[in-house]
Amino acid sequence: MAFAFDPAVLVSTALLVGFYFRAVRILARRGYTVAVRQQVAWYGGVALITLALVGPAGALADRLMVAHMIEHLLIADLAAPLLLVGLRTPVLQFLLPRPALVTLARRRRLRRAMRVLRLPPVAIGVYVLVLYGWHLRPAFEGAVRNDLIHVLQHQSFIAISLLVWWPGLQPERRRMPGHLWKIGHIFSARLISIFLGMAFVFGRHSFYPAIYGSSPREYGLSPLADQQLAGGAMMSLDIIIITFALCLFFWRSAQDFDRAGRATPLGVQLVTTAAAIAPATSAAEITSSSRPVGQEPGEPGRESPSAESRTAHAASRPPAT
Repeated sequence: MAFAFDPAVLVSTALLVGFYFRAVRILARRGYTVAVRQQVAWYGGVALITLALVGPAGALADRLMVAHMIEHLLIADLAAPLLLVGLRTPVLQFLLPRPALVTLARRRRLRRAMRVLRLPPVAIGVYVLVLYGWHLRPAFEGAVRNDLIHVLQHQSFIAISLLVWWPGLQPERRRMPGHLWKIGHIFSARLISIFLGMAFVFGRHSFYPAIYGSSPREYGLSPLADQQLAGGAMMSLDIIIITFALCLFFWRSAQDFDRAGRATPLGVQLVTTAAAIAPATSAAEITSSSRPVGQEPGEPGRESPSAESRTAHAASRPPAT
């Protein structure tokens, strides 16, 4: 089994682990315990990046298109959202050293640009441009032939995946809200990726013959079959992610609904209902008490005699003998 030993990759991933461990320790000293599943998500994302770049997929990326595609799927479509889950607040505010955070916080234009880029329509637009741009023949073949361009390609894929997943996962909040519009947002991004995978699957010739025109035959694959496998892997993972996002956001939306119901005590609900009914009941009681004896509801014109009329009537009667 082939491996691609790259000291730069190992150093980078070690820094990611070190910064995160430091943030968790600082929060623990302040009395906050980072959830185990949140830590597992971060370390799992870092592990996937390491496996993709130094494992068999990275070692065969310049020989097989399917290996190159698996490398991209691991670092962008799987590792990036896991990193965001691990970054959930308050870890997000303690990941980088304080001087770096202060410097970034003072860059108002940078902060404003990041707020705009994280808007769902903008994130989708950037995702389309970067994803399809890197899969044009000159850019893709250049990335395979030049290590620096290949690193830039990987960083671009991770960045656009973070942008797309940020509005859905919202790591700046301690608890992810379960808004159902997020399903459509993730579905749109994955559908764009599915279309690219379909082009690889249903294409009638190799799109990158200069780099994958003959090398796949060394592994028992034709160049076209290699390309179709790459497209199939891309489409399959997209469908899995869509299904997962559908279940995740529906489940969290149901949780939010239940939490909102439990947040309103039963006594408050009864008092509110009684207050709404009380005015109508009081008006009915006042009307009933002012009705003369013997008058039925709705019977018009019969009023109770006044005190003066009763005195005049008594004076007009003849005296008793």
